[in-house]
Amino acid sequence: MFDKIKKFLTVDAPPAQSGRIDELQVAVVALLVRAAATADSTFDDNERATIARMTAAHFDLKADEVTALIEAATADEANTLDLHRWAQAIKKHYDEAERINLIEKMWEVVYADGVLDDYEANLLRRVAGLIYVPDRESGQARLRVLAKLGLTPASGA
Repeated sequence: MFDKIKKFLTVDAPPAQSGRIDELQVAVVALLVRAAATADSTFDDNERATIARMTAAHFDLKADEVTALIEAATADEANTLDLHRWAQAIKKHYDEAERINLIEKMWEVVYADGVLDDYEANLLRRVAGLIYVPDRESGQARLRVLAKLGLTPASGA
């Protein structure tokens, strides 16, 4: 698994048959890491645990695979300035419902610390636009996450 991820991250490496899945996994997890780590400059244990739990469940991975994927995605995130490559992979492989589900996961990561930073909100708006999730759907995803976490829009905004 780790070798496949490393292959994907290597410049000019031809994608393997399973490379499409790896490309998607790295894109999804890198967006989650970007939402957690770069938005407020901290990547705390709650955010890391939230991403690990979501990744394991979403991609049906074992703990060691989750760790390797998060490490690869974190490295990719640190070396990538724009969101377009990840957005392209997501648009290519996810239908609308899956893209909305990803935005919901991103809201959950952002709210893992119980606080919404302005940069985090901006990032979610940009990602939603890039992967063609309407504002209304993103807003509804945010409200579902707030309800799930027991936060109110006023306390979490």
